[in-house]
Amino acid sequence: MISRSYYRIYLGKKNAYAEQCFSEGFVGVSFGIERDLTEYLAKDLRAFTSELIPLFIGRHPEKTKVAAGLACGALYTLGKGISPGDLLFCPDGNGNYRVGEVVSDYYYEASDTLPHRRKVSWQNGFIEKGAMSQALQNSIGSIATVCHITKYASELEDLLKGNYGARIEIADQTIEDPVVFALERHLEDFLVRNWASTILGQEYDIYEEEGENIGQQFPSDTGPIDILAISKDKRELLVVELKKGRASDAVLGQIQRYMGYVLGELAEDGQTVKGLIIALEDDLRLRRALQVTSNISFYRYEVDFRLFPALAQK
Repeated sequence: MISRSYYRIYLGKKNAYAEQCFSEGFVGVSFGIERDLTEYLAKDLRAFTSELIPLFIGRHPEKTKVAAGLACGALYTLGKGISPGDLLFCPDGNGNYRVGEVVSDYYYEASDTLPHRRKVSWQNGFIEKGAMSQALQNSIGSIATVCHITKYASELEDLLKGNYGARIEIADQTIEDPVVFALERHLEDFLVRNWASTILGQEYDIYEEEGENIGQQFPSDTGPIDILAISKDKRELLVVELKKGRASDAVLGQIQRYMGYVLGELAEDGQTVKGLIIALEDDLRLRRALQVTSNISFYRYEVDFRLFPALAQK
């Protein structure tokens, strides 16, 4: 059983430092934080971001708290979230991904443009982006500097072995419809790509910074937020939690934790926070709980996959 995690990391803007990282055996980030973070990384993510966000804003006063939270989340993930033995997938600037295994803990290289580092043992060769499924391409193409892609572990391992090709494999025999299950797996990517054409897109935009989408899988101190959106008048932040299949009342505690993080750490003065749960269906307990919860809504989704004959048999 695979126990390691998988990440995609950008090596500088437009992969400017990719060759240096590949040749010298490391990955790194900067964000303008010019100090050793070892002491800060000994704390949990909440304490880390609380101390680092003011440093980031001081270095980049034009940035929002959301941008600061994303940068600090990336620093924490690279410095502490990633473990030795995890695999990193890094674009080389030519449409391919180099793969490396993390072989050290965090260290600080003060004189370099990417001072916050992990040593990496790079594998020979590369994986072509075109060999990946569309869903993996969408996730791995996230604007975030560090992107967690462990949910595609099976596909990534197949690619590493040279096994290419789309397929639907379901190990759980309780899944009645593998096609619907496969479509549900990619619900988040589909929703993000088609956001503007949904009812949500009429009132909200997925959070952007400098024209780039940063609101998908936004890091928080209790786990990644599926989608962070903002109202078109910028007065309200929306936390979206996606659940495959049926959602129970347990999801309320989860989304409330995310909302609390957004309200306490990211919201600007005057901004409010709301939550939205999206699932195939709910249950009685969730309906009861939502009746007394004023700032969280529930939407159902439908999965529809059909085949139609284009040419009649003679």
